[in-house]
Amino acid sequence: MTQGILQRIATGDRTAVQDCLNAYSGLIWSLARRMSPNTDDAEDAVQEIFIDIWKNAERFDSSQSSETTFVAMIARRRLIDRLRYSNRRISAGSLEDIVTEPSNNSDVDLQNGVEAKEAAKALETLRPEQRRVLQLSIIQGLSHQEISQATGMPLGTVKTHARRGLLQVREFLGLGNIQNGKEVSV
Repeated sequence: MTQGILQRIATGDRTAVQDCLNAYSGLIWSLARRMSPNTDDAEDAVQEIFIDIWKNAERFDSSQSSETTFVAMIARRRLIDRLRYSNRRISAGSLEDIVTEPSNNSDVDLQNGVEAKEAAKALETLRPEQRRVLQLSIIQGLSHQEISQATGMPLGTVKTHARRGLLQVREFLGLGNIQNGKEVSV
């Protein structure tokens, strides 16, 4: 009985990689192009998807699904992750706009600029690891799990730094701990 492409990849067969590209590049490109905002993003996504396929080939179980279904599932998950990440991420330029004082003198814009500067000052009062966790969460939109993976900190430590950091920022800004519209002490 001949092995499938994914089984061959899992066993280290170098020819299987080219066979995988030949067999699934059309499917993956089609999905990536449909779910990506532009061609450059789609090309990056296709590369990431093939890397994921090679990393996860040993997980393929022919009794659970076909190779095509397995490949499509990996592609779909990677593309959804990319969409979520891009929707959560704030560009460096927009962060600069938030922190700098607005040039227009309307009361609302001026108030927002002042509040953003105060929030930036509050972040500076935190311990470096708390500040890093909050910056990765707020500015880059990473989840606690993603922050844990990116920094090498245990997940519980990331959650603790995030919570304590937010509490300190609230305290610095004079917001206290507000729950259900009422201030409570912690």
